[in-house]
Amino acid sequence: MSNTNNQSPDSARATPRVVILVAEGQPRPYNLAAIESRADVVLTDAAGLAEASRGADILFLWDFFSSALKDAWPHADALQWVHVAAAGVDAMMFDELRTSDVLVTNAHGTFDRPIAEFVLASILAHDKQLHLSKSLQQQAVWQHRELTRTEGSRALVVGTGGIGRATARLLRAAGLEAQGIGRTPREDDPDFGIVHSSAELAEHVAWADHLVLIAPLTEQTRKMVNTDVLAAMKQTAHLVNVGRGALVDEEALIKALREHQIAAASLDVFTEEPVPPDHPFWTMESVHMSAHMCGDVIGWRDALADQFLANLQRWSSGQELTNLVDKERGYVSTS
Repeated sequence: MSNTNNQSPDSARATPRVVILVAEGQPRPYNLAAIESRADVVLTDAAGLAEASRGADILFLWDFFSSALKDAWPHADALQWVHVAAAGVDAMMFDELRTSDVLVTNAHGTFDRPIAEFVLASILAHDKQLHLSKSLQQQAVWQHRELTRTEGSRALVVGTGGIGRATARLLRAAGLEAQGIGRTPREDDPDFGIVHSSAELAEHVAWADHLVLIAPLTEQTRKMVNTDVLAAMKQTAHLVNVGRGALVDEEALIKALREHQIAAASLDVFTEEPVPPDHPFWTMESVHMSAHMCGDVIGWRDALADQFLANLQRWSSGQELTNLVDKERGYVSTS
């Protein structure tokens, strides 16, 4: 693999060859014609990626959950840039790509506000017992209850990138207190106020009424919410996971919920997706599930396609690409 400039492409570059990886039945980028006007474009599925990658300059992972690039890597003899139409890059990252000169960009920024809104909605639904009200409605049961006031409650947000920051700002606007968990602790953060070290998560979760997971999945964050962290949480605490399923030790979470160590979990992401039909989560009243959709508002696919086209225009004119992923960390570094 080669790249003549580790920050931006050569401005004299000829028309690039772009391979777009698509899944069966997946809508194509709406602006495909505009992409084709700037590049020689080949569309392929995972089975054809190895052959299509020969001589390709750019790979656009429109099928962003695919891990097919790892198998196709030996054939990608001219690859210089990979763009992933997702915020997380864990599904496609592997050692050979990580140590190469190939640039990786992602959909940083596209999902910030939608996911923040989803987190706030999850917290409000929990505090106002909306899930229970719907269940009682289906049973034709009238049951008056007292609810939790959300204003003044505390949210500990794990992940201090763009999505985490948008979430902290929105939660604060709704009257919650918000603190962060990140790589670098600090006490003067503009969005969180206080950011604690991720190594000290278990020491700080008892402060929170809501533990919100937005961190990328790396070897350091895998199963970061484990038995010890769950045991340190309040019995009334609510876990929200909109990051990656594997941030949580799911067996430990099931045990903690069944033993009432914590009150509830709102989960949009899971270790295995789709969740198997025999998984305990499906029948647990304290678990509220959604199908990995927290950022997928109407028009999200078009926004992803526009983002790639804008970066392709930068590539063609020799400008520095935006949303460059730190391949060692696994995300776009904002510090």
